[in-house]
Amino acid sequence: MNNLHDMGGQQGYGAIPIEKDEPVFHSEWEARAMAVTLAMGAWGRWTLDESRHAREKLAPREYINFSYYERWIAALADLMVEKGLVTRAELESGKPDPAAAKAAPPLTAGKVAVVLQRGGPVERKIDAPPRFAIGQKVRSSTASPKGHTRLPLYARGRLGEIVLHHGAHVFPDANAHGLGERPQHLYGVRFTARELWGPDASPRDSVTLDLWESYLEPL
Repeated sequence: MNNLHDMGGQQGYGAIPIEKDEPVFHSEWEARAMAVTLAMGAWGRWTLDESRHAREKLAPREYINFSYYERWIAALADLMVEKGLVTRAELESGKPDPAAAKAAPPLTAGKVAVVLQRGGPVERKIDAPPRFAIGQKVRSSTASPKGHTRLPLYARGRLGEIVLHHGAHVFPDANAHGLGERPQHLYGVRFTARELWGPDASPRDSVTLDLWESYLEPL
């Protein structure tokens, strides 16, 4: 999705601040934002890719001005309304509708540690053999999808080299839109800095991206 969130390689936003000994959470509400996001995701009404796409769909003005966890909460609110877990009126009032059906949450405090440790593995087994081999030269797609994609704008149409094969993984471009997992082979593709940024970039630098098979074409 071509939107403000795809900021890789863009200029004019100033230096990236690096906070020494940065804490995991800067305030209690950030920890609560993460907890609520995990708790609501446990209902299974959306996938991880759908949640990422919900953040991408935030209005550009909101995306650029919100902090990291403010984006999480804003996108979560949109998903909760879209999937029927709350109504817009409940969000605005901060109170549940007395007539709404009650249900026990699937993620209780005692399950949190196990759920966090398990994570959300996305590697899958497929019958199709990998199309590309390590060391092979490829060119990335120039497609400009309207929906979710993990191929950043700065790396489209660029020449790279396969340096890793990760096996098959859930394809986020489909999974973010409720079209199923549709797993594909996933590769580590190395691009030289000059291929990405031009002759002013250092000849010693490179960027390695994890890219799905359908993003790539052989040379």
